[in-house]
Amino acid sequence: MNLEERIQAFAKLGDFLSQFSTDGIVKKENILHNEMFFEGFKHQIKLANEHNGWFTNENIYFTLHNWANALTENNIKQFIKNYHFNDIVSKKVAIIMAGNIPLVGFHDFFCVLLSGHEVLVKQSSNDKHLLLYLAKYLEYVAPGFKGKITFTEGKLEEFHSVIATGSDNTARYFEYYFKNKPSIIRKNRNSVAILTGDETEEQLTQLSYDIFRYYGLGCRNVSKIFVPKDYDFDNFFKAMYAWHPIINEAKYANNYDYNKAVYLMSEFDMLENGFLMIKEDASYASPIATVFYEHFDSLEILKNKLEIDSEKIQCIVSNNLTDSSIAFGDTQAPKLWDYADGIDTIDFLLKI
Repeated sequence: MNLEERIQAFAKLGDFLSQFSTDGIVKKENILHNEMFFEGFKHQIKLANEHNGWFTNENIYFTLHNWANALTENNIKQFIKNYHFNDIVSKKVAIIMAGNIPLVGFHDFFCVLLSGHEVLVKQSSNDKHLLLYLAKYLEYVAPGFKGKITFTEGKLEEFHSVIATGSDNTARYFEYYFKNKPSIIRKNRNSVAILTGDETEEQLTQLSYDIFRYYGLGCRNVSKIFVPKDYDFDNFFKAMYAWHPIINEAKYANNYDYNKAVYLMSEFDMLENGFLMIKEDASYASPIATVFYEHFDSLEILKNKLEIDSEKIQCIVSNNLTDSSIAFGDTQAPKLWDYADGIDTIDFLLKI
């Protein structure tokens, strides 16, 4: 397959995914192989939800909607315009995927195949229904992908390079096990927001999506906020209120109750509104239903701290207070060129 054929295949996959969104499922005309795959994918969504209670229909559809918007011919060509694919020698690239949010490993899968390599996928047991089905769709849309996509539940074997995502603990294992292979090893990261008190009601409302989408399980979810001394949290809590129905979902409520009990028994100071707790803490990774906060005296000192801690941080949300700031509400809708951990996956794949 040449590059143009690979681009067209993923654009057709984007067309297929456009039928599934948070606004509902609408079967469209002129979608390639729709009669064969549409109902089957609905069933895979059902299985994914039944297998993993964090994968609600809303969160799955949100993911699919974002990928449908990303996988257009124009977007893909914009994404790759500065790369040169002419001298690619196809190699087998293994991907070890996380399972914290739906299709969290899709971008790596997309990059490997778009680059002209073969892919060997080891999925998380928490997310094993959606990608396998979409890979079959790709093989029907573009038969040249057949034999280029392999899934395994066992030991990875006969591969050239690896992209692995896991916790800080598993990353140490990955780094040792794959020390003789070209690799990208991803560790724990979290996202933060910088608030000054001058944010608009709309900006704080958008921040609530950065916090609550996927129950806060993603590395792009804001798990910590930095605020000035004497910051008034009233407007913050008011902006979060639209998400109060989340406490009616059992898995979230169980985590809220457990973490609240731990804080109370430990006599930690915290503020809460019945579905979200905020606690002063120096850590970046907060438990479910909790956002940590930390005060800052100087924006310049804070920016220096975030630069030092950059390997722990995925996104910084603010009102353009840093060079790499992301707008409020945008963390969970990354563009194709918003690489995880700031590592250029395509560049890595072109050089292996």
